[in-house]
Amino acid sequence: MSLLTPDICVVGAGSAGLTVAAAAAAFDVDVVLVERSRMGGDCLNTGCVPSKALIAAGRRAQAMRGADAFGIRSVEPDVDYAAVQRRVRAVIAGIAPHDSQERFTGLGVTVIRAEAAFEDAQTLSAGGQRIRARRFVLATGSAPVVPPIPGIDTVPVLTNETIFELDRLPEHLLVVGGGPIGIELAQAHRRLGAAVTIVEAGTALSKEDPELVEVVLGRLRAEGVTILERATVLRIGPGPEGGVALTVQDPAGGERVVLGSHLLVAAGRRVVTDGLRLERAGIEADSKGIRVGPDLRTANRRVYAIGDAAGGPQFTHAAAHQAGLAVRAILFRLPIDARKVALPRVTYSEPELGQVGLTEAEARARGMKVTVLRAHFDENDRARTDGCIDGLLKLIVGRGGRILGAGIAGEGAGEMTNLFSLVLSRRLKLSALQGFVAPYPTLGEVAKRAATAYYAPHAQNRAVRVAIRLLQRFG
Repeated sequence: MSLLTPDICVVGAGSAGLTVAAAAAAFDVDVVLVERSRMGGDCLNTGCVPSKALIAAGRRAQAMRGADAFGIRSVEPDVDYAAVQRRVRAVIAGIAPHDSQERFTGLGVTVIRAEAAFEDAQTLSAGGQRIRARRFVLATGSAPVVPPIPGIDTVPVLTNETIFELDRLPEHLLVVGGGPIGIELAQAHRRLGAAVTIVEAGTALSKEDPELVEVVLGRLRAEGVTILERATVLRIGPGPEGGVALTVQDPAGGERVVLGSHLLVAAGRRVVTDGLRLERAGIEADSKGIRVGPDLRTANRRVYAIGDAAGGPQFTHAAAHQAGLAVRAILFRLPIDARKVALPRVTYSEPELGQVGLTEAEARARGMKVTVLRAHFDENDRARTDGCIDGLLKLIVGRGGRILGAGIAGEGAGEMTNLFSLVLSRRLKLSALQGFVAPYPTLGEVAKRAATAYYAPHAQNRAVRVAIRLLQRFG
């Protein structure tokens, strides 16, 4: 094997790894990038990009069904599912050049398309090359979990990695898992014409505020998605006439059989570290991921782990943020702390559900004294004009008017979450929201209404009223 001695070796060409490689190359730093599968990783090929393209198609189909609310005759859309999937692949193809091997080679990065494995604490081998870098960055991502449910190996199983390969619309899609991936893909397929049943062992979107979740689930149910919560899948097997049969235990302890044509498993994800031989490099890992400190370093101080590989929140934007921190630390020796960030998350259903900072339950569990402010979309003029009045904003406010968290379920929640991410990152108070000028009419005025509600009780304050009367005497 020949020996390469770059400054940085990145393992994994997903969002996190590509960000590190591109940033380092921009400073003329010698970088080797190792990827055993497709450039762009999960986000481009099987995750964020294809799912949002499918959701966009479903949104347009649903708009045709609901057009009569605007004085336009509603029609049932004629969905060409194969064409929808071709568009999904075209969207991927349109973005792929930005993440391609050719682009990164052009940036000066040495790209090796092969399996990577550590030989020792400072050496990695891949594609017939030995790589001894000053620093290594592991950005190997995650993959869908297929739980060991009895009989699951007797039927075809779809995950987010394979569902975009379908060219025929499922007649009845069974979704095991009511997290964001399951909810998003369930609604998209229902809108495209499939019958859909979600089976969730706990509660759907369990990490989110129940008030906000109910806004989302209410819409899914209204659109015809069947949602079975606190329902455990006991067995899986072929259906009596083909397809899939799930034997489900309901909350009361009884059993029922749910029949469908296709099975999508969206029951969580696992960190991908297989084949790396981390133990040879002195790197500690467990089922949750590679163990890192706040500085994203592993037990081997030469090696950083970022993104899903580091066992944190499995979001593309979290991975990109950590990639930026790693570049700061490696290139400029600046101190970093990956914990110091207000990390937003969004479920891209319709309505969307966005959250940043603490939920009400999280704040109360910490024993914090908080004020909860609510603003309903039906009080917003833009929501009225656009026919999207099913929405709710919840602000969690601490002492002195400090905003501790914000959750939104409604039209444009993902975009509005940007505002609250900025608010929390700058540790702003409600006065900042009350003081900014929002263009009229916009959904963003919901935030201003919530902030104003916090100060409304001051109008009843006796001292304030006395002060106003005194001032009136001066003309």
